[in-house]
Amino acid sequence: MPKLKTHRGAAKRIKRTKNGYKVGHAHVRHILTKKSTKRKRQLRGTMQIHESDVKAVKQMIG
Repeated sequence: MPKLKTHRGAAKRIKRTKNGYKVGHAHVRHILTKKSTKRKRQLRGTMQIHESDVKAVKQMIG
């Protein structure tokens, strides 16, 4: 069976860390005027990939 290719879209968005995988938040790119300051502030930075999705992410990134 041949090796799986890396999913390039996922590789550009997800980074491997010591404790798992990190990714940026969704819903921060546009239409920000209707979102509260608190909501926008909480969407800053990165978050951990949920443990139920780690298997799929490992397969995509390798």
